[in-house]
This record gives sequence, structure tokens and C-alpha cells, in this order.
Amino acid sequence: MATYNLLLLPGDGIGPEVMAEVKRVIDFFNKKGPDKFATEEAVAGGACYDAHQVSITDETVEKAKAADAVIFGSVGGPKWDKVPYEARPEAGLLRLRKDLDLYANIRPAIVYPALADSSSLKRDVVDGLDIIILRELTGGVYFGEPKTITDLGNGQKRAIDTQVYDTYEIERISRVAFELARKRRNKVTSMEKRNVMKSGVLWNEVVGQVHAREFKDVQLEHMLADAGGMQLVRWPKQFDVIVTDNLFGDMLSDIAATLTGSLGMLPSASLGDVDPKTRKRRALYEPVHGSAPDIAGKGIANPIAMIASFGMALRYSFNLGKQADMIDEAIAGALAKGLRTADIAEKGAKSVSTSEMGSAILSELEALAS
Repeated sequence: MATYNLLLLPGDGIGPEVMAEVKRVIDFFNKKGPDKFATEEAVAGGACYDAHQVSITDETVEKAKAADAVIFGSVGGPKWDKVPYEARPEAGLLRLRKDLDLYANIRPAIVYPALADSSSLKRDVVDGLDIIILRELTGGVYFGEPKTITDLGNGQKRAIDTQVYDTYEIERISRVAFELARKRRNKVTSMEKRNVMKSGVLWNEVVGQVHAREFKDVQLEHMLADAGGMQLVRWPKQFDVIVTDNLFGDMLSDIAATLTGSLGMLPSASLGDVDPKTRKRRALYEPVHGSAPDIAGKGIANPIAMIASFGMALRYSFNLGKQADMIDEAIAGALAKGLRTADIAEKGAKSVSTSEMGSAILSELEALAS
């Protein structure tokens, strides 16, 4: 029996609504045991700016470093469009990723059997889909310097974002990709733009070197990122693990979301290295969907990605694979019974609320546990 410390950061928009359903799932596992989860909550994003004029406080960052895992909702919204750039809600999330060195972002794209017709693609293209997009999260153009807007005079400005990668950054994300593939279907596809970007040339070279040195048993293919986006839509089941940089990973994972029927279905895990002394790794788990301010407060948000993100925490941070499988089965069971939130409901069909979907998943968990 162990007790794990979770820091909950609901954030903005629909974040608090979907986090409320995760709290119910946490309560379920606390009652079931034997492992327990102690939770602490703090503000981040726009909610933090309203209270402290920053997107995340130093105190909250320290709490995140001390926690066994961070469970994160969403940040941002038009309310904060005019705040200083360095205090924008998204800056809090970026700081967490950088300060905790969460360089490996795992974004699974899974099509549950009951939702194969909810995708914009034909059923045979997506039915049974189970792929991972592994995004490098702390380097590249989002963090590279210089990052400036310069006034050139005469009504002209120049904006600069810098794409930067060092060898070690590519090596470590490559290792995560190959290790994930070994536990799945043993195939990695590396995506970059080596035809026009020097960082892509280095990326391609380093991934190939790590493969040759350490992972010859894993199949490796290289693909230009734009071609990869096209192939994701044409025939996504050709892939197993896709590894790519921060910018392309951001875009390709959103393309993958359309395959599953909704952004509300995609969880993610952001992982750092395992501490050699404690054997723990810093980690943050969040849904891919964002704050969705247009539906915030209406009680119609899809909580599945948020609940599945907690399931990823059970799997990757606490080695509780059985419990993680229960969450996956409970989600599939609720969907198989026809429950749909508005984002995944067929046109004209009745949809359920956020809490009703959460209750259905909890009922499935209870049945699995009995």
C-alpha cells in the first residue's frame, strides 16, 4: 500500500468542470484501495493571473516539483487576450514543462469501437486505431532564443522565433520513442523537415544514430512532417509511435484528434527523466482539448480526456497498470452503452452532461471492481 501526492491544477474554461469528474474517480480509487491518493489544489493560468498577476506562482511550481504527479486541466481564454505576453495563461503551463524538464509528451490517439463512426474519416480507416504521437516538449521553436518583435520603422516590424535543438535533446526523446515501441508494435516513425530546416537534418541524423546503437530490433522509418500529416489522414493505422519536435508534434497531435472524433477524447502525459536515486519521474497529465471558453460553465464538456489523463498517471507514474486498464475499460463501456457528450454525439442524437458522463464511467468502474 502506498500514498501518492497529486497536485491538481484545474485552470480555466472547462478545466474545473472536467477536473471535478477526475476528483470523483480519485475518490473511487481511494475507497477501493489499497493505494491512496492525497490531493492538493492550486490555481494556474488565467485564474492565477486574476489572483496574482502572474500565470503561475513560484509556490505552485515548487509544489509541482514536490508532487508525485501534476493533474492539469486547461488554461486560457479571450478574457486574458490583453494581458502582458509573459503573463499570458499559457505561459504558466510552458513554465511547468520547462522547470520540471518534462520533455516527453505522450499523446495517444485511440478510436474506441463505439466511436468509429464519429470520426470525419471512413470507419475502415480509423476502426481499431491505436497510435502514439510522442512530442518533444521543452525545446524547439517554442523555447528557442532569440524570440523577439522588432520595430523597423516605416510601419514595418520583424518577428523572430528560433528553432533550436541540441543532440542530447533529440537522443533522449528518441529513446523514449523506441522504448514505447518495444512495448507496442515495435515501429517508430520519425518526422521532421530535413529538406528545408537544419534542425531537421540534425534530428534525422541523431534519431538514426540512437537507433543503430541501441534499438536495432525496432523498425524505424523517417518521414517529412508535412507528408506525415497527409498520411495520418490517408491511412493512420500504418503508424505505431510517431516521434517529432515541439512544433510539428503540436500540429500532428491535433490532426490525430480529428481521427478519434473529438479533442475531448485525447489525454496526454508529459514526462521527465527517472530520478536515479528516488526512481521517481516528474510528470504532468492533461487533456489535449484546451479551455474551450465557448462552452465553459454549460456543463456539456467531455470529461473523457481528463479522466483518461489520470489513467495515464496511474500507468506511467505509479505503475498501476491494472487500475489504468480499468479506467480504459470503463470509458469503453460507457461509450458502448450509447452515452455521448455533445462533441461526440451524432447529429440530432441526445447528449449527456459532463457529470452524467462521469457518473456513467464511475458506474462502469464499480461494476469492474465488484
